[in-house]
Amino acid sequence: MTFVVTDNCIKCKYTDCVEVCPVDAFHEGPNFLAIDPDECIDCTLCEPECPANAIFPEDDVPAGQEHFTPLNKELAKAWPVIVTRKEALADAKEWDGKPDKFKLLER
Repeated sequence: MTFVVTDNCIKCKYTDCVEVCPVDAFHEGPNFLAIDPDECIDCTLCEPECPANAIFPEDDVPAGQEHFTPLNKELAKAWPVIVTRKEALADAKEWDGKPDKFKLLER
């Protein structure tokens, strides 16, 4: 099992989770983070660190967001690793909790 970043990360991109990851499994895109399932060791450290509650164990990804599992794998291969916390996107608080942000994902 791996952890998966889901819809609520889009346009928020809080990076608190990357600092606690012991294996550098997070990858950074323009407005989203992805977890490389081949690197994730299921340590559970990232999930409680996410202020947007956007990280789930693969088996607990919310209904309708299952497509984020293969998407994390795809994007992790294309995006650079991130290991240091950065400021969230400027309007992250406005976007946190808004539904159906998938169409806003920047690749």
